Amino acid sequence: MPGWNHGPGVEERLSRLPERHRAFLEGALAAVPGVDGIAGLAAGGTFIPDRSDEFDEISDLDLVVAVEPAVWPGILDRRRAIARQLCPSFLAGFTAEHVGERRLLVCLYGPPLLHVDLKFVSLDDAHERIEDPVILWEVDGRLSAAFARAEARYPSADPAWIEERFWIWAHYLADKIERGEILEALDGLGVLRALVLAPLAFRRAGVQATGVRRIESRVPGFATALGRTVGDVDAAACATALEAAIELYTELREAGGQGSEVEMSEVEREVRAYVAGLPARLGLPGPGS
Repeated sequence: MPGWNHGPGVEERLSRLPERHRAFLEGALAAVPGVDGIAGLAAGGTFIPDRSDEFDEISDLDLVVAVEPAVWPGILDRRRAIARQLCPSFLAGFTAEHVGERRLLVCLYGPPLLHVDLKFVSLDDAHERIEDPVILWEVDGRLSAAFARAEARYPSADPAWIEERFWIWAHYLADKIERGEILEALDGLGVLRALVLAPLAFRRAGVQATGVRRIESRVPGFATALGRTVGDVDAAACATALEAAIELYTELREAGGQGSEVEMSEVEREVRAYVAGLPARLGLPGPGS
C-alpha cells in the first residue's frame, strides 16, 4: 500500500489488535489514500508501544489525521464526510468543544460499536503534540518531518496553578453543601479529583495521564484513598468527602515539596476554619458525640 508505514512493529502491532479495532484500521488504511487533502494518519493513546499493555477489547482508537495546510481550515467542514470515507459504518460524531479541542471529532462506528477519536491537524501544527503517535500512513514522509520539528511535551500538573484555585474551590463546595445543593457539590468533588488530586498523584508517580483515567491501575494505592472523596447524595457524606479531599491535597502538596516549609496563607487558614465549622452549621454531631 503506497505510503503505508512498514516500520518495525507496526504490522505486528496491528496483527495483535482485537478484531474490530484491526478491521477498522485496515479499512481506514485502504481508504485514506483516496481522501483529498489528507497527508498522513497516525495512531496515539494506547496504540503507542509503551502503552500497549493497556489496550484491550473496549479501548477506543485515538487517530491523528494530518491535513495539507493549503486545505486547512476548510477541511473542518468535511470532517463527518471524511469519517464516513474512512469507514462506512460511521454512525454519529460530534466536535469536542467540551474539552477545548475543536479539531477533534468524537465518533461512534458500528456495529460492532467502536469509539474513535479523529483529531484533524494541519501539518503546520502537527509538531505541537503531547505524545508521539505511531505513523500508519503518510505522503512522502511529510508527517514524520512535521513531528521531527519538535519533541512531544505532555502537560504536567502545575502545583502553583492548583494552589491558586484549590481553597476557593473548597470554600465554594462548602457553601453548596450547606445550602443543600448536593448534586452540585458532588460534581465539584469530581472536579477536585480530576483537576487537583489525580494530576498531583500522577505527577508524584511519574505517570502521564489526564484527569482520573486509569488511576485504579496506574496508582492503585492512591485510587483507594481517592474513594474517600466520592461522597453520597447526603450533606454529611459530602462534608466528610470535602474534608478528605483537603487532607489528600495537603499530603500531595507536602510530598511535592510544598506546604510543609511554607507558612500557611491567609486564604488557606480561613477556608480550613470555614470547612471545619461546616458540620456544626449543618447540625451534625461533633467528634466523640
